[in-house]
Amino acid sequence: MDVTPKKINVESVNRNTLSKQVVESIIQLLLSGQMKPGDKLPPEMELMEILNVSRPVLREALSSLESLGVINRKTREGTFFNNKISSHPFSIMLSLAYDNLQAMVEARMALELGLITIAAEKISDEELKRLKETIEVIENNKDADYGEADIEFHRIIALSANNPIVEGMVDSLIMTLVKINNEIKIREPERTIEHHTAIYKALEKRDPFEAFHQMFLHLDYVKHKVLQKNSN
Repeated sequence: MDVTPKKINVESVNRNTLSKQVVESIIQLLLSGQMKPGDKLPPEMELMEILNVSRPVLREALSSLESLGVINRKTREGTFFNNKISSHPFSIMLSLAYDNLQAMVEARMALELGLITIAAEKISDEELKRLKETIEVIENNKDADYGEADIEFHRIIALSANNPIVEGMVDSLIMTLVKINNEIKIREPERTIEHHTAIYKALEKRDPFEAFHQMFLHLDYVKHKVLQKNSN
């Protein structure tokens, strides 16, 4: 793999939301073909000069890209585009719309409603057991701090679909879950338990129609809760 930084061409950033503009400019290096998965990005000082931004703005953008799996920062080696980014195109789209909460909520619905119908036919007894355990964690939580158990419930379902073609979508789905989860300030554990239990029972019966219906009710509830809160 060639790790020599390439000469690149991007527009300097001079508008509001600088960090997002930097993310878009770096992503554009991939979309335009100037750089490829696995390529090494220029050093921070050079990127700051090219993009005409400060170090804090650049580092904020790089942190966002790293959390989305687009880049990989290696100590003493530099910053590289992820080798697998070409097989995870949703990560690129997600990074370009990371501040568009409605788009992320809708993308989550599209992905999960498709995956759960597959999961209903393929989920294993072991995965069902783990699903039930996440519900029990939420039931036993005293502080309404059950975000990780909530995300794990949805992760198990997504991965139980066990389809290599949609595997790249699952990583992006988890990113949307984390983002949406962070937007939820007031939790309602009773409602979450009710929804998750209904989904679990549909999967236990291996009923894709009921599983789809119960997941839709759950995601629709979350959508209205998150988007209504952000519109106030």
